[in-house]
Amino acid sequence: MTKIRHFIHNNRRAVIITTHIVLAALAYFFAFLLRFEFAIPASNALAFYKTLPLLVIVKIFFLYRFRLFSGLWKYVSVDDLWRILKASVMSSIVFVLGVVFVYGLTGYPRSVFILDWVLYTFAVGGIRFFNRLLKERVSFNGSDKKARKAIIIGAGEAGVLTLRECRKNAAVSMEVVGFVDDDPSKRGEIIQGIKVVGSRKDIPSIAKAKNIEEIVIAMPSAKGEAIRDILSYCEIPGVNIKIVPGFDTLIQGKLELKPRAVKPEDLLGREKVDIDTKGISAYLKGKRVLVTGAGGSIGSELCRQIARFEPEKIVLFDHNENDVYFLVVEFKTKYPKIKFRTIIGDVRDVGLLKRVFSRFKPHVVFHAAAHKHVPLMEENAVAAVKNNIIGSMDLIYAASHYNIERFVLISTDKAVNPVNIMGMSKRIAEIIMQAKAAKSRTKFMAVRFGNVLGSAGSVVPLFKRQIEEGGPVTITHPDARRYFMSVGEAVALVLQAGAFGSGGEIFILDMGEQIKIADIAKNLISLSGLEPGRDIEMKFVGLREGEKLKEDILLDKEKHGVTRHDKIFVTKTGSLEPAELRKYIKELHRLSQLMDEDKIVTKMKEIIKLAD
Repeated sequence: MTKIRHFIHNNRRAVIITTHIVLAALAYFFAFLLRFEFAIPASNALAFYKTLPLLVIVKIFFLYRFRLFSGLWKYVSVDDLWRILKASVMSSIVFVLGVVFVYGLTGYPRSVFILDWVLYTFAVGGIRFFNRLLKERVSFNGSDKKARKAIIIGAGEAGVLTLRECRKNAAVSMEVVGFVDDDPSKRGEIIQGIKVVGSRKDIPSIAKAKNIEEIVIAMPSAKGEAIRDILSYCEIPGVNIKIVPGFDTLIQGKLELKPRAVKPEDLLGREKVDIDTKGISAYLKGKRVLVTGAGGSIGSELCRQIARFEPEKIVLFDHNENDVYFLVVEFKTKYPKIKFRTIIGDVRDVGLLKRVFSRFKPHVVFHAAAHKHVPLMEENAVAAVKNNIIGSMDLIYAASHYNIERFVLISTDKAVNPVNIMGMSKRIAEIIMQAKAAKSRTKFMAVRFGNVLGSAGSVVPLFKRQIEEGGPVTITHPDARRYFMSVGEAVALVLQAGAFGSGGEIFILDMGEQIKIADIAKNLISLSGLEPGRDIEMKFVGLREGEKLKEDILLDKEKHGVTRHDKIFVTKTGSLEPAELRKYIKELHRLSQLMDEDKIVTKMKEIIKLAD
């Protein structure tokens, strides 16, 4: 059997052509048999033998013409059936004309033409669909007998493709016993042998009645709100939850939807970001790019996405050697053609900045290095000033002095109407950037966005660790809300905003809806196969110093404008004269040297009030 399979694999095209020749001859023969009720007269048998070569040649030609000798039969679809139909019709028409002009119709039974067309069409189409059915059934029956019982949420195209994947892929090891869909018209319908058994509200009762062990969400285009609502009905102990990826993540032309574990970014359900790759490439391709904070969540993703645009070199600047080390290992493996250089150092080191800019002469700078933890900065105002303000100022001044082309400051929504030290420090960095932009040939700009889901500083890693430790999961307030987006989306939009800036703009990313942090915690507990409140305690500890119940996007007096991208807005806030600003920053620097945190906070508020 193994030798036969090996032979077929090595001679696949010849085997397929031979099979179709046999099918064409058999269909033609049975057409004669049916016409003469299984007793073909000798004269008509002669007509069969005379015209058979012509028939085979014509039919094989049109099968080749409609590309029916290529393609995998296990993926046969309606499109294949349509091409089979067209090939069969065209070959029958040409065959009839050939018989008329070459042999004439004298003594030839005309009804054979119709019978042959019907039999041939069913034979060519049937063998393909039978092969697919056989492979799916054999694969499913030969899979692990302990296949987990599963239901698929979503009885649409993605759900059907997921069902097929579960049946033909033994590694999936799932036995689908039902569909769940909110569409009333689908209720009770049978789809490829599987019944639509209810809506999302019925999930708990269905899971109990059918002993469900797996729930697969097959709704690639669903919004985040819908995904989170569905998950609220899936909080069933012992039941694993999986999701199929969005269609945009699949390899084009490969209809395989393999369920995977739900990731935190799936809870957002944000649409795929379309960017102007030509516009981004125009300022990155062939350029030397410096990324500060390169080892962090945002910085490392910036480096990955920048690498796609073929820069001349990327300079990876960070004070954390471990993060940079792992990024270097990744770059050597995934981007071997990209030249890069590592700099372990601090943006507050003016001597190092001078050396980096004079030696590498970057064209573009992305400044992602910053202290970002709100509670920690409330207790360490000096660190916030030295790193987020003085360090950013030194980098901005160096960029202007060395006449780089573009400078993108990674800012935060906490810089809007700031009530905490971290937010105030980032807002002052924006003010410094805008002041320098007014007097520099360098195109300076800032990009604001909210929390990046899954980043080192977000709540997700904290919640995951607390769940692994058995709880409790600590949440500040039941109504605390934040803007969230995935790191990939945030960075793609940062690169896009970088192409738009002409100097002094603050770009604001469309963060969508604000999401309750408590809902994120509940979903993560459920995704761990546990029940919130029973298996894992959710403990509300109150808002921390400097935290808001919800975030803002624009300053009170700001009005945003549109850009060429529907997810990026722009504003230009008030600023200070460079000379006046330098005086205030010098005083702020002096206070940081004295470690006078009370006066530091007072001076920061004064600067922001004067600018805004």
